[in-house]
Amino acid sequence: MDISEKIKKIDKALEALSENRHSCRLCPRQCSVDREKESGYCSAGNDVYISHAGLHFGEEPVLSGYKDYRKKSRKSPGSSSGSGTIFFTGCHLKCLFCQNHQISWGNQGSKISTTGLARKMLEIQKKGALNINLVSPTHMILPILSALKKAYETGLSIPLVYNSCGYERDVILKNLEGIIDIYLPDIKYFSSQLSKQLSGVSDYFDHTKRAILEMSRQQPELVLDRGKTAQRGLIIRHLILPGQVNDSIKILNWIKENISNSFGLSLMSQFYPCFKTPLEFQKKISPYEYKQVLETAQMLEFKEMYIQPDLFSDNRHLIPDFKLKNPFRWE
Repeated sequence: MDISEKIKKIDKALEALSENRHSCRLCPRQCSVDREKESGYCSAGNDVYISHAGLHFGEEPVLSGYKDYRKKSRKSPGSSSGSGTIFFTGCHLKCLFCQNHQISWGNQGSKISTTGLARKMLEIQKKGALNINLVSPTHMILPILSALKKAYETGLSIPLVYNSCGYERDVILKNLEGIIDIYLPDIKYFSSQLSKQLSGVSDYFDHTKRAILEMSRQQPELVLDRGKTAQRGLIIRHLILPGQVNDSIKILNWIKENISNSFGLSLMSQFYPCFKTPLEFQKKISPYEYKQVLETAQMLEFKEMYIQPDLFSDNRHLIPDFKLKNPFRWE
């Protein structure tokens, strides 16, 4: 799709979603607040706040181009590398174990205009980013769309990634068809009891499965270029939780039964008990737990898989610190 078509679709999406400025129903919580006057559950009004924007080398290799977490070598200056991540302040899900709690719960970040956000996207592209990676964009989608229009009008051309917790309204996502190139959602829980305990919502899987189906409808095939960099498609992430192998296996079985095998599956082992993690989850997952889930995924014969073995003896290295210029200290 050419840029002019994307701009037309952005205009159409902005018109369709504009009522959410005064009665917000962008996420499944549907708290219906007037965001001109107050913040929703996500802690956001109509202004956009970001905590960090820049090249990030710790995403899946098809997004960041960073082949080995343990190697510090980068490509030569001027070459394309890194995912151009923009971390938005606030979150509509607010998991108790969130590694980004400084921004999702603590709202650490700075206000930026839509013009400033568009300029930030272009700056990241100029640095050689492989994509623009919108992290937790759901509650900020209206100013993001306005910024995207300006960015496309002034030269933005790299793929756009929608990096989400998965807890989305499919009716909202329908408006993003033809705008989002790569969907990068989580599927965190199958169990409603588990999602209620750790994220305060019992309907997580019910909404997330519909959202994933809509994302898959829009982007049914993961397409890589000659350098094995994602250009469009769907990559589903699942963070394995300690003691919850059975929940993970139920998720994998649902994916296999309902999504065509042309997407990417990312199995993550980086859980670390931080912030408000309940006592019974105050531990890392074991190598055996990860092996059980991985073997199930292999048995189900997923076509494109990204695995995350225990890269460090202590996963706290993977927890970002958004008080630093580069929050990702391990990169």
